[in-house]
Amino acid sequence: MSGEIDHRDGPLAAALAAELGELRAAGLYRSRASLEGSQGAHVELAGRRYVSFASNDYLGLAGDPRLIAAAQAGATRYGVGAGASHLLYGHASVHAALEHALAELVGLPRALFFSTGYMANLGVVTALCGRDDEVFADKLNHASLNDAMLLSRARVHRYPHLDLDRLEHALARSRARRKLVVTDAVFSMDGDLVTVPQLVWLCERYGAFLLLDDAHGFGVLGEGGAGILSHWRVRSDRVVYMGTLGKAAGVHGAFVAAEPAVIDYLVNRARTYMFTTASPPMLACALLESVRIIRSEGWRREHLRGLIAHFTSRLVTSPGKLLPSVTPIQPLVLADAEHALGVSQYLLEQGFIVPAIRPPTVPRGTARLRISLSAAHSLVEVERLADALDICVP
Repeated sequence: MSGEIDHRDGPLAAALAAELGELRAAGLYRSRASLEGSQGAHVELAGRRYVSFASNDYLGLAGDPRLIAAAQAGATRYGVGAGASHLLYGHASVHAALEHALAELVGLPRALFFSTGYMANLGVVTALCGRDDEVFADKLNHASLNDAMLLSRARVHRYPHLDLDRLEHALARSRARRKLVVTDAVFSMDGDLVTVPQLVWLCERYGAFLLLDDAHGFGVLGEGGAGILSHWRVRSDRVVYMGTLGKAAGVHGAFVAAEPAVIDYLVNRARTYMFTTASPPMLACALLESVRIIRSEGWRREHLRGLIAHFTSRLVTSPGKLLPSVTPIQPLVLADAEHALGVSQYLLEQGFIVPAIRPPTVPRGTARLRISLSAAHSLVEVERLADALDICVP
């Protein structure tokens, strides 16, 4: 055969282009914007400075000079890359020190450092559950938990959001070899909390394990930023706790904390831990400094709580539906995807980055602005955002 085949106009490309056109027509097309500096409450985009209410950098640590210095020192000592998986000599002494510090912070015996929260959830669920087991999941769980339970090949039962009566009914009927309840601790698009004491009680009564994805609670909730377990003052050997390190901690990665046997089992059975190159030790150095700051600088959480209280008081009469949340996640439901996009664009013109969240991330008819507050925001900036919302959400 002579010449090259041009795949751009092939049947697959044409079909995909048609689907993309449908997304554009429905206001559901997504694209990326490139920041021109560090992440934080103030960012630069296309040569203009904005106040960002889009980041999960809840404590304002992503650009902290102390974390940058720790990463630089780590790169000098350990190099840039780990070079191998944790099980093949990619595990550095600073990885071990970080795991110890994380377990101590959340009050559990052991911790295991994963490359991402997505990989942590995939690793835990697929390691603990198989064909003879059953996973029970809140219908509004994060995509990583949904993908994990499907990959596990276990039977799956999804219960209505926060409906623990329905969960109990399903647990009581189950005859699975192993039962695992999986749930977000703080739901990322609604900002509401799961009632951990009741969940733990159900798991202990019906012989189930509980995986808590505390991506948005770690560092923010609880004493010293210890997360959802500390917030509810709950301890149980049934709990497998997952916290991410790229949000409030300001760096990258995730960890799972649990009983020693669970952690050892994951080291030997969690494929997303076993079969991937270890995260760079320099990141673990930055995270050790982040853990120290999270524990010692309680003023960050105090300031953040003040911003949350002020913002919610300002928007209590807004025509949009501000969902009840005591967390930095403040969702303003506008229903229509095009309307949410239009409000987001107006705010961008006023100097604020506030993302519009649309289906399938949220259910159809519940498109919203996801307003993320940070300890790096000032009260004046939050007040200015509230003023702008008063104008554009009439």
